[in-house]
Amino acid sequence: MSQPPEVNRGPVVTPVRVVIALCLVAPFVAMLWVDSYAKVEPEFIGIPFFYWYQMAWVVISTALTMIAYKLWQRDQRARRGGAGR
Repeated sequence: MSQPPEVNRGPVVTPVRVVIALCLVAPFVAMLWVDSYAKVEPEFIGIPFFYWYQMAWVVISTALTMIAYKLWQRDQRARRGGAGR
């Protein structure tokens, strides 16, 4: 039995994929590095830094995930040769 010829689709690690990975890893690093935000000051509208920093990362994480998703879609379209949407 003959094997179909392998199609070289380029390197698996591309600059776009590195950006995608950074977008997805950044929130984990920010939340796991507790010493960076384990303090009360500065307060924001009476809310200690510890709490509003974490809530800000909810919004930031959402934005970064959307960016990563859009970049992934664009990367997949480019790898398929622009076919589909």
